[in-house]
Amino acid sequence: MAMSVKLKVEDQNPVEALKGFLRVLLQKNGVSAVLVPEHLQMKRAIMPALVADPEKLEGADPLAPAFPLNGAKILSRLSRKPSGAVTAAVLRPCEIRAFVELVKLKQGSLDEVLLIGMDCLGTFGNTDYAKFADSFENGASTLQFYRMASGKAAWSGPEISPACKSCEHPVPEAADVVIGFLGQDMNESFSLIANSERGEKALALLELAQSAVPGERISAVERLIKERIDYRDRMFDATGAAVSDVEKLMGYLANCVNCYNCRVACPVCYCRECVFTTDVFDHEPVQYFRWAKRKGAIKMPTDTVFYHLTRMAHMSTACIGCGQCSNACPNGVPVMELFRTIAHATQSAFDYTPGLSPEDDPPLSVFREREFSEVTGGKI
Repeated sequence: MAMSVKLKVEDQNPVEALKGFLRVLLQKNGVSAVLVPEHLQMKRAIMPALVADPEKLEGADPLAPAFPLNGAKILSRLSRKPSGAVTAAVLRPCEIRAFVELVKLKQGSLDEVLLIGMDCLGTFGNTDYAKFADSFENGASTLQFYRMASGKAAWSGPEISPACKSCEHPVPEAADVVIGFLGQDMNESFSLIANSERGEKALALLELAQSAVPGERISAVERLIKERIDYRDRMFDATGAAVSDVEKLMGYLANCVNCYNCRVACPVCYCRECVFTTDVFDHEPVQYFRWAKRKGAIKMPTDTVFYHLTRMAHMSTACIGCGQCSNACPNGVPVMELFRTIAHATQSAFDYTPGLSPEDDPPLSVFREREFSEVTGGKI
């Protein structure tokens, strides 16, 4: 059974309780630094910060329903080479899965990382979070979000992002420490659950008696997952119908301007040089005029659909569905819905869930003699 302790909450403020836990990790030399979302001083926004001084955790807000970027990309930079410093990274489940996938791709390492994950009730898109948070003092918007999400306050403001509503992994399976508040009143207390030896050492620093995880947590997790899967499947059906032929796909992607924001925002798109930023698609001017003359008219830029098809072929086995591609799109193209629909089919074919476990080999990286017997006839 995993080790767990109950963290008491004072003044109905779970954010302060979590900051206390992170301070203990720094003060007792459990870690050298903490990677955690913090409020920017210059404006009402949340961004990851690497904090080494416990006193600098005042602005930390690990539960904020903001998701400006996938923290796996930051943690990849911090862990790619040995530093001699252990980093505690407070991440959402999709961020942890992205980082685990990057570790498999040799873009990061778990050796000097303490992964702290949380039960995730979702986040707002960038613009929606700004509108929501603008009505509150720093930090108060987070408390209001969790009151609404737990049904203790009427929902007001924007909905959480489609990526969050369709995420069937709201619990961080690969975390060393899980911040578990599903099925509990987080205004009073919540569980910290250790899933590894490193996690147990971190919780031991709190000097708290072990406490069983409430049984209500299991049923609460199951209800949330069912709700997410129901939404996900409806999204898959709608997206599949919207891109069922080439003409529909072209219309679906019509607003793409080849800014490549989705590629830059994707946490598992790690190539140092992308074919779309080389001269492969730098056509001679005369070629465009030939195409226009042959077809009468051509959409510019010309390779938007091919760009997304190439990305899907490249990334569909590794997509963790965080939605940062859609979050970064300036023209509102529903990229996440398309990628998740294709990725789900690809991952189902390989019986693979990206980032769920460091021990699972990525598809196409190993040879399995009996794989795809419906194609080989089982004769291999």
